[in-house]
Amino acid sequence: MSTSKPLPQVHPSEPGNDRLDSWKEIAVYLKRDERTVRRWEAEGLPVRRKVHKKQASVFAYKAEIDAWWDGRAPAAAADVADAHPVLEVARPGTRASRWLIVCGGALLALVVVAYFATRSRLRGATGSKIKSLAVLPLKNLSGDPTQEYVADGMTEALIGRLSSIHDLRVISRTSVMQFKNTSLSVPEIARTLQVDAIVEGSVIRDASRIRVHAQLIRAATDEHFWSETYDRELRDVLALQSDVAQSIARKVEITVTGEEHARLTAARSISPNVYESYVKGRFNKHNSKAELEQSIAYFEDAIQKDPTFASAYVGLADAYDSLGTVFVGAPPAEARQRQMSAARKALELDATIAEAHVLLADALQRRWQWADADAEYRHALDLNPSDSAAHIGFALWLLCQGRTDEAVAWAKRARELDPLGNAVSSIGYILFEARHYDEAIRAMQAVISVRSDDASAYWYLGFALIANDQPGEAIPVLEKALSVSDRSPGVMGVLVRAYARAGRRSDALRILEQLKKRSQAGYVPPGAFVNAYLGLGDNEQAFAWIERAYQEQSNILQFLKVHPFFDPLRSDPRFTNLVRRVGLG
Repeated sequence: MSTSKPLPQVHPSEPGNDRLDSWKEIAVYLKRDERTVRRWEAEGLPVRRKVHKKQASVFAYKAEIDAWWDGRAPAAAADVADAHPVLEVARPGTRASRWLIVCGGALLALVVVAYFATRSRLRGATGSKIKSLAVLPLKNLSGDPTQEYVADGMTEALIGRLSSIHDLRVISRTSVMQFKNTSLSVPEIARTLQVDAIVEGSVIRDASRIRVHAQLIRAATDEHFWSETYDRELRDVLALQSDVAQSIARKVEITVTGEEHARLTAARSISPNVYESYVKGRFNKHNSKAELEQSIAYFEDAIQKDPTFASAYVGLADAYDSLGTVFVGAPPAEARQRQMSAARKALELDATIAEAHVLLADALQRRWQWADADAEYRHALDLNPSDSAAHIGFALWLLCQGRTDEAVAWAKRARELDPLGNAVSSIGYILFEARHYDEAIRAMQAVISVRSDDASAYWYLGFALIANDQPGEAIPVLEKALSVSDRSPGVMGVLVRAYARAGRRSDALRILEQLKKRSQAGYVPPGAFVNAYLGLGDNEQAFAWIERAYQEQSNILQFLKVHPFFDPLRSDPRFTNLVRRVGLG
């Protein structure tokens, strides 16, 4: 079921549909932002207060608002009306009277000209074509904080469907999530993200039903020019997502190809339990091995209950993608194989999922299957031109080939799609590998300023500071990364280098000893030891661990051609041979 209404059109209220249950609904009805509407309460806007309600504190009736609006003359008209007593001060027929009438007429003419000029400008802004938008985090109005993941899942789904449209630039989820519960106005957010329009709304989960309210706001004028409410059974949540995305695409009047329309409309029924497990896995934190393993358990639960749900396989592949890195520290061979299996299963069920192609490409690249990885990245970009992860993946592929200028260019395109999110962290790392150290440092510091618990951002910042001859500044940054990452072995390896380069060799050897003891109790990635021994200047030990890294196809060896930390080894024939063996010679 959906309802829509032109705004703000003052008209008699409809029986049974007369109540507005929040500031948001009142603002939409009056086609104004919430701040303006709240200010109007002091001017007599008929708003009533609820008692003992969690979802909202105010409500209003459309009939009362209509009456108030009718009685509230526009400012220009009020100015002219205020001039009438002045025109009546002089007696008719006197020179003063005639002079005042002439002045009053001139003032009225100026008001009319200004009104039409302003209306023309607004009409021009209103009629401008929308080429980019951001879907802000939908608000959870269920009255239950544990349902936050449902609202976040709906936000991600709308972004995913809309970003498949080639002619529409859609901002990535990780950037828009920075505006969750923000006090910034829509125009301010739009300026930050550099978009033409904003989608915002709310989600209410009530047992087996879900209600989504969405509205589209033009950034230039803060005009609410579309609003609809959708009410479905939770098992039809995928169809609901499709309906909302289609409505938005129609309203922005973007050209949609046949293939894009098919992706927008694709939907199926899904068990509420399956959907809950999937969304919980998607929005669980991924800073540590334990958190990733919890997400994997959620995805596996969803797959066990519904083996045909492609998105659950995508989530599973994404979790394994992070698990098998030197940062987290799980053995890469097993994690990578499971990543590839999950991604391929997702594509077997739905070959149009761009994210699955990206995850498959990531795994292929780490196995040094360069041509296959290239093909998968390009396929993903064709399916979803707004997928920042596809841009980053392809940028990393170019970087591995030594094509650093092209890599940086693609990374900067990703930043346009994800200016405040995960893409910026990856861009910072690419800039480090491309030896743009100052720019890399600025990028990482920008990420940390909005995501103070982003362990990988601290780690990448540590890399760049060391390379920029600032090991002393890198030490507290890497120590912070260590604390928020549950003592990542990858971070420990780079911290050894920071201590050694800062002249604190005893501290460097202490961390190295901790890595050794840890490896006796369980798996530690060879890449951690490679970084540690390179930092200590022990090239022979570094080569020994590089050989172990080669045997397991460690992620660090992707970057042999460009990584600054490998510079001391480049003149050694063993290193030249290694570059050839990984297919980069």
